[in-house]
Amino acid sequence: MKTYYEATANQRPVFPSLSEDIEVDICIIGAGYTGLITALELSKKGYSVAILEAQTVGFGASGRNGGQIATGYQPGMIQTEEIIGKEDAESLWRFSTEATSLLRNRIALHSISCDLRDGELYTAAKARHVDWLKREQAHCESRYGFSAYEWISREKLADYLDSTRYHGALLDREGGHLHPLNYALGLASAVKKANIPVFENSRALEIVPGSRPCVKTDYGQITASSIVLAGNAYLEGLVNQLESRIMPVRTYIMATEPIGEARARHLMKTDACVSDTNSNLDYFRMSADNRLLYGGRDYVGDPRGDQTELLRRHMLHTFPQLSDLNIDYIWSGKVAVTRHLLPDFGRVGPNIYYVQGYSGQGLPLSAIAAKVMAQAIAGDTERFDVFARIPHKPFPGGTRFRVPLLSLAMFYQRLRDLL
Repeated sequence: MKTYYEATANQRPVFPSLSEDIEVDICIIGAGYTGLITALELSKKGYSVAILEAQTVGFGASGRNGGQIATGYQPGMIQTEEIIGKEDAESLWRFSTEATSLLRNRIALHSISCDLRDGELYTAAKARHVDWLKREQAHCESRYGFSAYEWISREKLADYLDSTRYHGALLDREGGHLHPLNYALGLASAVKKANIPVFENSRALEIVPGSRPCVKTDYGQITASSIVLAGNAYLEGLVNQLESRIMPVRTYIMATEPIGEARARHLMKTDACVSDTNSNLDYFRMSADNRLLYGGRDYVGDPRGDQTELLRRHMLHTFPQLSDLNIDYIWSGKVAVTRHLLPDFGRVGPNIYYVQGYSGQGLPLSAIAAKVMAQAIAGDTERFDVFARIPHKPFPGGTRFRVPLLSLAMFYQRLRDLL
């Protein structure tokens, strides 16, 4: 299915497939945000780098996500602190705020045209969620000195959204949104300008470990000193021991027909994007050409039913006044989540690095993950080790039964959201 992002994409840089055997310092698997930025960071440090991509640049989550930028981590910082302790939580928070700055700086540095807008509203879908959001705000202000949060009351929220669904919102002024595929294509153009080889349609079939591991594809192989696994939910069993640590969750996004600037501004009165506090959350934003992009309907495994109609019901629950609109595009993609909803960094052996499990925060967090990965490969592991200390347990049931077990858990959470 063609995505709205593909239909409105900037010019795509052209890359060949791998058709020979080559040697480099670092081989990166995956040409999404993490892989592309890691390549740029390593190249600046003097390493020779090559990227393997099974499909095309930005094919996975990097080119089909909701395009939202938020500060922090999916569980919230209070729970994150409970999971990893105060000291490491403070480090993770600093990394998160640095990530949003790095993202904006890279867009400016490489002159990437990707419709970057400021502001993200985290809306309370239930009255009981208001207290949690206010506690998160107070915690981040007192513990980390963060001043970019602003509480928006239910009454004041009418100045932001023409919807009565929500009970208030936490405005993140450091957050925002962008066209995710055009951001990925802009990074790819920067990689090409830096003369870093990218090989599209070149799926990594096998990794042969060793002091200089080798990555085999159908028509060639790359031998390197180190490998970076940056395929996230799209690695598809390449390294089996990592598979049980994440769950590929399929999420859906649709784009309405254009609604015109006046109607768009009445519906969403500022540039801020929105995500809500439900476990199976809804998220939405206005595109540069005044379409409502509305996402949600997360699934583990294969969904049933007409996803356009099901997601449209969610949209009309938020904006019942949009019942006249046609849906021009609907698409899906896989998001890798971990049990604690915190990212998973680490090594498989001494020279195979990986980062996965952004749990819906990959757009901002990939900016810092790539920098930290490059620093670790260059010998400075201090920041990498903070992420590596996050405790990650495999999903129960192993690779065979984790999908049905999590499906049951998500069904239970949907019932809680409904009730």
